[in-house]
Amino acid sequence: MRIVLFTICAIITIVLILVLNIPLSVSGSKTPRFGAFLSPQHGFWQNAEPADEDFNATLHFSNLRGKVQVYFDDRLVPHVYAEDENDAYFVQGYLHAKFRLWQMEFQTYAAAGRLSEIMGEKSGGSNFLKIDRFFRRLGMVYGAEQSLKKMEADPITKNETDAYTAGVNAYISALKTNHIPFEYKLLNYRPEKWTNLKTQLFLKYMSFDLAGGDNDFEMTNAKNIFSATDIELLYPTTSDSLDPIIPKGTIFQQATVVAHKPSAADSVYFHSTDTTETPLIIKPNKNNGSNNWVVAGSKTKSGAPILCNDPHLGLNLPSLWYEMQISTPTFNAYGVSFPGAPSIVIGFNDSCAWGVTNAGRDVKDYYEISFRDTSMQEYMYNGDWRRTTFRNEVIKVKGQQDVTERIAMTAFGPVMFDKNYSNVLKDGKYYALRWKAHDASNELLTFNKLNHARNYVDYIKAITTFQTPGQNFVFATKTGNIAIRQQGQFPAKWKRQGDFLMPGTDTGYLWQGFIPSRENPSIINPARGFLSSANQLATDATYPYYLAGQLEIYRGIIINRKLSHMSDITIANMQRLQTDNYNVFAEMAKPVFLKYLDQTKLTEDELRYLDKFKNWNLRSDINEEGPTVFKLWWDNFAQTVFRDEFAQTSLPLKWPDESTLLEGLLKDSTYKFIDDVSTPAIESVNDIVLKAFKSAYSDMKIADADNKLAWGKFKDTGIRHLLKLPSMSQLHLPIGGGTNIINATSGDHGPSWRMIVQLTEDTEAYGVYPGGQSGNPGSKYYDQFVDSWVNGKYFPLLFVTAANARTNSKMKWKMTFSKA
Repeated sequence: MRIVLFTICAIITIVLILVLNIPLSVSGSKTPRFGAFLSPQHGFWQNAEPADEDFNATLHFSNLRGKVQVYFDDRLVPHVYAEDENDAYFVQGYLHAKFRLWQMEFQTYAAAGRLSEIMGEKSGGSNFLKIDRFFRRLGMVYGAEQSLKKMEADPITKNETDAYTAGVNAYISALKTNHIPFEYKLLNYRPEKWTNLKTQLFLKYMSFDLAGGDNDFEMTNAKNIFSATDIELLYPTTSDSLDPIIPKGTIFQQATVVAHKPSAADSVYFHSTDTTETPLIIKPNKNNGSNNWVVAGSKTKSGAPILCNDPHLGLNLPSLWYEMQISTPTFNAYGVSFPGAPSIVIGFNDSCAWGVTNAGRDVKDYYEISFRDTSMQEYMYNGDWRRTTFRNEVIKVKGQQDVTERIAMTAFGPVMFDKNYSNVLKDGKYYALRWKAHDASNELLTFNKLNHARNYVDYIKAITTFQTPGQNFVFATKTGNIAIRQQGQFPAKWKRQGDFLMPGTDTGYLWQGFIPSRENPSIINPARGFLSSANQLATDATYPYYLAGQLEIYRGIIINRKLSHMSDITIANMQRLQTDNYNVFAEMAKPVFLKYLDQTKLTEDELRYLDKFKNWNLRSDINEEGPTVFKLWWDNFAQTVFRDEFAQTSLPLKWPDESTLLEGLLKDSTYKFIDDVSTPAIESVNDIVLKAFKSAYSDMKIADADNKLAWGKFKDTGIRHLLKLPSMSQLHLPIGGGTNIINATSGDHGPSWRMIVQLTEDTEAYGVYPGGQSGNPGSKYYDQFVDSWVNGKYFPLLFVTAANARTNSKMKWKMTFSKA
């Protein structure tokens, strides 16, 4: 009997071992190997970090030249003091890996089109193979390879990145199975060695996030149903209400690079009846942007400049940013860094401070290629057939055979859409992509130089090397200078070039050159005593180049209005301004709605919701109901105005900007698109405003019944784990703000880092980001800052010398790195 029982137990044990070590498929998602995942010795239990975790350590590495001391303060922010600059980057790489390894590697998998390698073809409702194919064809790996060559050709960035990569790999090499980050165990894979290419892949992903938007297909569809006049009404290139980054009235020098418009351009653009389906295009969040501003000492209570920055990006856990101080014999800088890349990206040093916002310029155009036949071996170029080269991108798919993308390479760029990829382009057309991010560039050099900058000349030298994504670099020094420049390598375009799909048979529609860096919009020490940018156009129409940018205008308007009326400015004033919830767009739209609404035609219950709007103080605070009523009303209004004209085609179209519709009404109550062309009657603006309110009323009642009429609940901001796992996310956060508001916090997007720096003799700085220093969900430092961020609170940034760090009561742990 004992033998029988032993045999049965042995069989059960063997079966359990086999089953628990096989990933199972549940609702289309692969589970981890439960045996390894649940193992007390090596599984996820080991990722639970004690509240009193000891981060003290003494470490030895042969890569180091000297000694590096790292003091961690009570927020787990490292203060790195190195005897050698490259040793500092080694330690930065080590710390990034120690606290953010899974995040930094997962982001490079996404950029490289490798997600299906770890996630499988499909999982959790996402088709990762489709995503990977898109990024491979977009040319992310190709662009990263080009920039890697340029970065490694420069000895400064070559040494910096080599040291950083060595630091990452030093941590990975010593990583024990039980300490592998939780997400690797959950997804059943292991970290691989870091490379300099991975750093470039991460930087290219930021280029996609900030300079990867386009509407070329949608705009082409629009121009095939709207006249050239209507295109200008629906999609104007500037706005009447624009308060540009460079103040109106600034005199610009004559353009030295003149783009010549082909004689047939208007015919191609506006007299063609070709239509094209819009292929699969993954687009970055259209609200990716930021605020930054700087006020001169003449406007501050201290007499010193104050610089502020809050980049608006996706709200994720782990956070995009990692806060730290880096001090070497050649520079001493504090701010936030990207896990995956060396240097401080946004921050300050002993002499100056800097911040960035997105320029939003169009540097991504599509060209229709004419191949000789379906083999794509030759394409028409300047009246002759030119040989095509090909690039094979091999995608490894977990549990399946590899998928190879064979991409044709042309003078216009990689052929992103062809018969082998897009089943939407049924007309047999081919489209190549010209994207600035494909070009070799070295953005790391910019941040290296900014970390070392001492004055305005250093700032200009640093940012001149920056090509993509275009940014508005704001700057201030302790000597009192303030400046801003929109920096990037921008193509010199003729008006509307690249707004639509272009012919790709000759050089006529290619970019004809780039705007010289010295001619990019810039200004230093303006008479008004402040500078700001909030993703609006950089200049008015007197600038001699076509900006081809986005029409974000309202945050810029309210920031400039408030700064112009402020004096004796303090840090507390700037904190209140960065978290301000006033809705200037609603301020302009509210009188229009009330002017044209016939209230006598509303029911008693409808009037109740109208009163919420009428009595609203125009602040989008969490408990206000007015902003919810306004958003529902405005969204219904815009749909009612445009949907009849847009119904002329089933093809996707670009929706007009909010400012376009509002300014159209402010200028003309008989705005052309007000009438509903699908009805025999001629509707007035009064009719449409009333119809929109009644349509929105049902949405208001639903929100009210669901207890979601209060703005904070309606907007429902959340900070989500990169794998969208609710248990590792911070959801339903009570925070105000929104689109067109300085505190630009939406459902999953907003200020990813708030920083305020006062450049007094002893720098005074404050900051906060919606996350925590650790990427480990089992650590108390994973989301430690979220509540402070939600409540508009800031942490003092401890910018201290090594000597002061040794005695500072806020320093809790110390790591010492030295040569083995």
